[in-house]
Amino acid sequence: MKAHLITSQVSRTSPRPGVTVIGVLMALWCIAFAVVNIVFEVTDYFAGGPLAEYTAGITVMNWLVVGFKALGAVVALLSVANIPKLHLPALMTVLLWGTFATLGLYALGSVTQALGMIFGFAGTADQINLKGVGYVFMFLLAAVGYGFLAVSYSRRHSTRRGYVVLGVVGAPVVLGLIFILVPMLLITLGLLPAY
Repeated sequence: MKAHLITSQVSRTSPRPGVTVIGVLMALWCIAFAVVNIVFEVTDYFAGGPLAEYTAGITVMNWLVVGFKALGAVVALLSVANIPKLHLPALMTVLLWGTFATLGLYALGSVTQALGMIFGFAGTADQINLKGVGYVFMFLLAAVGYGFLAVSYSRRHSTRRGYVVLGVVGAPVVLGLIFILVPMLLITLGLLPAY
């Protein structure tokens, strides 16, 4: 009897193949972006130039970012996996919606900045290049991808809306605080410049 209940619950919560593909693609996206930071560290990218004396602080921030990107990959994969021992719908709902909101806000901010350049409010349209447009487009795609994962997961697991709100509101705030407080600490310790 218990095996039948587990089987029926797994089939009810199993993602469709397209959602699974999106989950894997989002995990690969996170890993690819993490590799960029790892390459910076392995090659001592910041050891030369005007910030060379702050390499230790930059290293701390780089590895923090790698950790968040790795967490994003794990969240994407767990959202499409059927592992009963790791069945944590409340936590996964908060993390998925939080990732969606954070990436969405970042992409929206980048698009707003680009529009400001185009219309001459901040900078000029000449500052926009194909590399920058591609970068913003990749974040827009990631936000959409995590949005699909979040909606799919919430529907499959019938999670409460309160967890959605907590993720959408809480994650960008927490991440923002981390990226304010950690650099402030590094500045206080003399590991980053106080611009």
